[in-house]
Amino acid sequence: MLTVLRNTWALLGGLMLLMIGNGMQGTLLGIRGTMEGFDPFVLSFVMAAYFIGFLFSARLTPRLIARVGHVRVFAALGSVISACFILYATIVDPVAWFFMRIAVGFCYCGVYIVVESWLNDNSDNKMRGQAMSAYILVQLIGVIAAQFLINLASIRDYTLFVTISVLVSLSFLPILLSASPAPVFQSTRPMSLGRLYRTSPLGFVSAFLVGAVFSSIFGMASVYGTAQGLTVRQISIFIGVIYFASLVVQYPLGWLSDRMDRRRLVFLVCVVSSLGAFVGMASGDSFALILAAGALVGGLASPLWSIVIAHTNDFLDPPDMAAASGGLLFANGLGAIGGAPILGLLMSAVAPWMFFAFNGAVMGAIALYALYRMTQRPSPAVADTTRFATVMPQATPVITEAVVGRPGEKAA
Repeated sequence: MLTVLRNTWALLGGLMLLMIGNGMQGTLLGIRGTMEGFDPFVLSFVMAAYFIGFLFSARLTPRLIARVGHVRVFAALGSVISACFILYATIVDPVAWFFMRIAVGFCYCGVYIVVESWLNDNSDNKMRGQAMSAYILVQLIGVIAAQFLINLASIRDYTLFVTISVLVSLSFLPILLSASPAPVFQSTRPMSLGRLYRTSPLGFVSAFLVGAVFSSIFGMASVYGTAQGLTVRQISIFIGVIYFASLVVQYPLGWLSDRMDRRRLVFLVCVVSSLGAFVGMASGDSFALILAAGALVGGLASPLWSIVIAHTNDFLDPPDMAAASGGLLFANGLGAIGGAPILGLLMSAVAPWMFFAFNGAVMGAIALYALYRMTQRPSPAVADTTRFATVMPQATPVITEAVVGRPGEKAA
């Protein structure tokens, strides 16, 4: 791991600042928008807009890189992010925020692709697993740190928005001044959705539904917290606990994933998450119960995505794994775009506790489908399954292909 950090400190240091900025902006918009009187349903479209931009960028950024190169694309996209973070506080309007969130989602996906390309290129196949672990760890630490920085200034003034703009601008320095050459970008054409569904029905359906859960939890958690009457400090702790729980359970679940039928593990994870949602629905004003529910519901969403990818790969030949990852990411993105607006509508029409009810229902649906799939075909022998690898739901095609391996290459 020390070798990985020594070789990639510039990339990981820049990524840390990027993740702090990204983690702060989602929470800031949710709290500030609610303070400004925006309806949760309206805010849900603002939050979902990020995933619209992200999905399009995953398709278009590789073409931009092929035309003008990594460095120019990275600098251009970073400039747009920094400008949007300032404009959030200048133009407090949900329509403007919607389009700026699309732009920010597009640009963040693009800069992730650039960073991940460099990271992947700087790691040989022997060290790639450690590099990806360091990458995931830095992402989660950055987002957790962001939640506590939010308490340093008032949500209503410019200070925090200027801060995240400065952090993003500074993140480019170690990356752009790195001595390592820009890599040659390669992209695998995704597998058709029809073929992907026929290969792994549970993998395809779960990818779509996990996307809905991810966008509703990580896009709407601050909206829920504000509507529930939590303070800014409590909201930051609530979101921080969700990410911390995700960090803690990744590796135990990964260990189990390599030792049992992954469909059973999907079922168990979703059942526990659904039970956590019931705790959240019944929590009332108990902040301790809200934190416990957030840890169970949100903390299990990210590792579930990694299990879904590993399960899908169990039914694929190595040359097809990278191609299938593109299809899974697309299904996940479609679910993410729809998840937040549906939740926003329910919160507006019923009550804030629908935050937990919706996510619990979606996780319950995954559990029931996993139970059904266990009756349709036998599980592959554990010895014949692919190795579990941690992948975040907001992963780009580059990092997913790095984990599963390119055609003809043994997975890291």
